[in-house]
Amino acid sequence: MDDPLVIAGREFGSRLITGTGGATNLAVLERALIASGTELTTVAMRRADAGGGTGVLDLLRKLGIEALPNTAGCRTAAEAVLTAQLAREALETNWVKLEVVADEDTLLPDPVELLDAAEQLVDQGFVVLAYTNDDPVLALKLEEIGCAAVMPLGSPIGTGLGIRNPHNIEMIVSRASVPIVLDAGIGTASDAALAMELGCSAVLLATAVTRAQDPERMAAAMRAAVEGGRLAALAGRIPQRFWAQASSPGRPLE
Repeated sequence: MDDPLVIAGREFGSRLITGTGGATNLAVLERALIASGTELTTVAMRRADAGGGTGVLDLLRKLGIEALPNTAGCRTAAEAVLTAQLAREALETNWVKLEVVADEDTLLPDPVELLDAAEQLVDQGFVVLAYTNDDPVLALKLEEIGCAAVMPLGSPIGTGLGIRNPHNIEMIVSRASVPIVLDAGIGTASDAALAMELGCSAVLLATAVTRAQDPERMAAAMRAAVEGGRLAALAGRIPQRFWAQASSPGRPLE
C-alpha cells in the first residue's frame, strides 16, 4: 500500500521514527534500526559531537537513515534555539525536533519556553517538529505558529506507561492539519498500535526498543504495530455497543 508519511512536503515510507538514546552499544543499535525500518532518527545534539563523529551519526550515514537533530536537554528557549542553530551548521539540515523541558524529574515540556522557541525557529526558516504535552490547546497553537509536525506525549519520557489520555490525543488529531506524531511513553507494541488507531500520523520512540530485553525483536514488533494500527485506522473500527449483537446477519449472503 502506497501510504507515505508526509512532513513539510517530504515523504517517508516508514511511519516509525526512532531515537538512539539508551542503546547499550552500536551493534545492538544497528540491528534495531534495521529491524524498525525507520527512515528518520533523532539525535540529541547536546550529547553528540557532530564534527568528530559520535559513532551514532556515522552509523546513520552507513544505513542511509536521516538524522533529525533534537534539542533534548534544553530548559529554555534560548538554549533550544542555539542548539538548533549549531545543529543546522553541523549537519546541514534545517529540520529540528524541538524539546524544551521544565525539569529533570518529569521531563515534561515547558509550554511557555516551547512556544517561544518554536516561534523563533520558524521565523528563522527551520522545519520544526515540536514535542509537547497532550494538551489540545497547546498543540493547536504550535501548529498555528508554523510547526511542521506536532508531537504530543503519550506519557512522560522513559516511563513506558503508554497513552494515559487517549481522548486528548484524539482531540489533537481531530483538528490538526499537520502530522501528529505520538512521542514518548510508549512501552510496548500495543501502545504504538493504539496511537495509530487514534489517528496519529506516526510514532516516535526510543527507550521501548533500546532498553527492551531484545531490542531487535522489539523494533520489529513496533514496526508491525505501527503498520497494523495505521491499517486499522484507515479501515475504520466497528461502533462500540452496550449490548451484544449477533455476527450472523440472519439471512443468506448475497
